[in-house]
Amino acid sequence: MTELRFHSPVGHAAYHDLLRLAQDEQASEITGTPTRVTVKGRVFWYDKFRLGTTVAQRYIGPDSPELRARLDRLEALRTERDARRRERTRLVRLLRAEGYASTDQQTGSLLNAFARAGVFRLGGTLIGTVAFRHYEGELGLALGFDRLAQTGDIDIGSFERLSFALGDTVETPLAEVFRSLDFAPAPSLDPGRTWRWTQAGGEALVEFLMPAQGEESIRDLPALGVSALALRHLDFLLKDPIPAVSLYRSGVLIQIPRPERFALHKLIVAERRRGGPDALKAGKDRAQAALLVAALAETRPDELAEAHEEARGRGPNWAARIDASLARLPETRARIRAVL
Repeated sequence: MTELRFHSPVGHAAYHDLLRLAQDEQASEITGTPTRVTVKGRVFWYDKFRLGTTVAQRYIGPDSPELRARLDRLEALRTERDARRRERTRLVRLLRAEGYASTDQQTGSLLNAFARAGVFRLGGTLIGTVAFRHYEGELGLALGFDRLAQTGDIDIGSFERLSFALGDTVETPLAEVFRSLDFAPAPSLDPGRTWRWTQAGGEALVEFLMPAQGEESIRDLPALGVSALALRHLDFLLKDPIPAVSLYRSGVLIQIPRPERFALHKLIVAERRRGGPDALKAGKDRAQAALLVAALAETRPDELAEAHEEARGRGPNWAARIDASLARLPETRARIRAVL
């Protein structure tokens, strides 16, 4: 039986305080006039400012009550920077004392560089095992050392259409970011497009991915200035991502999938990998899905039920893959049935 252990209410509250302060910090960096822009019925916010004789704009994020509240107190957020920095440092120290896992130096330096360049602000979403470990903070779920073990791989997903629509790009070209961290482009079947980088002398690998609308091919993400491998089922995973904070330095603001979507996606991916070159990863996929389903069935049953129904509603192939994975996880199958 899947064994759950949650962190204390103090630790869980401290994490969400840290997340709020990291979001406040990002908003305080707005230098011009926040401006609403409506695109196909959706509202987005941009920071518009003068750059010489022209008016430039920097993407802030999609409209939400939380973002509007921050924009309303923008001046206060700017004046609170020093106090906020000290409080973030204190909260990170508290979380470590509570048993939350810190992000290792290699991963943390990469996430920090991506955040500073604007990768997450511009729609990049951390996926894979590095994203999974951040559900410790979001759910207050103690993962334990064995579940936190990971490879050096970092996967970042983004929507192609969003990348084209934003009209903004990363503040530092990612090719420069990678060079500064001793990464080089990995060989690709399409020499004109780079979608993965490897670190010299190490095992770290960074890949950029996007949802496939047709064939699984390599396409461009102009907002990030890179290419990405298009894969099926990623649109479900990347829908409505959430902010998270990585415990590196005084906290790095990133973006991860919703935990219920991550769990269902892992069930699907595990079945797709069966019999293929990545078959050994299928067991890890199911283990992560089982743990998240157990936690969500207890703490967020409605969200879990909605994600399950949406995934199954996407067609018979989706439902068949979910059922095939759940057949290997009878306890997880029972937990899902109990929340429907």
